[in-house]
Amino acid sequence: MKFKPLKDRVFVSYAEEEEKTKGGLYVPDTAKEKPQKGKVEAVGSEVKEIKVGDAVLFDKYSGSKVKMEDKEYLIIKEEDVLGIVEG
Repeated sequence: MKFKPLKDRVFVSYAEEEEKTKGGLYVPDTAKEKPQKGKVEAVGSEVKEIKVGDAVLFDKYSGSKVKMEDKEYLIIKEEDVLGIVEG
């Protein structure tokens, strides 16, 4: 799949969530909260500080959710990225 965001937009795939709690209970999809962490898949031409492959944290209610090839992605502005996760 090829997708190129415009201007200051960042295209992010959601980080995988834990399926099980520490106590061993499985969490159903309906009870899961969307993560605020993801991997940058593509960046627009005006994005300065973020690059493809970075793990980022972003605002909880930011951006637009899109579904492509049976996977959910998020398109957000660079300013909605809170930081880059290192390590």
